[in-house]
Amino acid sequence: MADLLTSLAEAGAAANDAAGPEEALHALARFCQATLGDHAAHRRPGALKEGERDYRISGCFLVTPDARWHMLVGNVGFPPEQRRLMIPIEGGHPGRVMRSGQPLLLANTDEDTAFRQYLKTSRMGSSAYAPMVWRGRFIGQIVMAAQARWTYRAEDLAALVLASRLAAAAWIAQGGPEWLAANADPADAWRVTPEGV
Repeated sequence: MADLLTSLAEAGAAANDAAGPEEALHALARFCQATLGDHAAHRRPGALKEGERDYRISGCFLVTPDARWHMLVGNVGFPPEQRRLMIPIEGGHPGRVMRSGQPLLLANTDEDTAFRQYLKTSRMGSSAYAPMVWRGRFIGQIVMAAQARWTYRAEDLAALVLASRLAAAAWIAQGGPEWLAANADPADAWRVTPEGV
């Protein structure tokens, strides 16, 4: 636990020292991707299906100013062409987290028929979401996913919630809303439908 808190404190310091809002979110997403989850989960029987591999991703989805999209910012591990993945605001589990305002853990996405694949390269087997809230307003969420089922547990979700609070504060402090207003309709947007890719 002490190592986890030390790593999170270092990620928070990196977010505070970052050159801008996207770099701040990237520092926290990097912490989530590298540190959280059971990194031996892929060894469990059934954790990976044939052709799947052990890898993890993380990033933040910010609500665009027109409130039509969740736009990926500060990602780690997503395909380069999806650096600006845009999910319809009500789409999939990001939409569910926005509506509920609550964190969400899917230890095994196969057990949730509502799970949608938005990652171009593959379906993920385990995922977690934590809302980013500023002064009572939902501004986005930090997410992490792994191809191996059962990678994320309740303790990982609790740490993700802490990271989401740091992410919201760093985003605001670094001028994120102004950055988003200028960048919310990117030329390299990768828009998906609510049903997924």
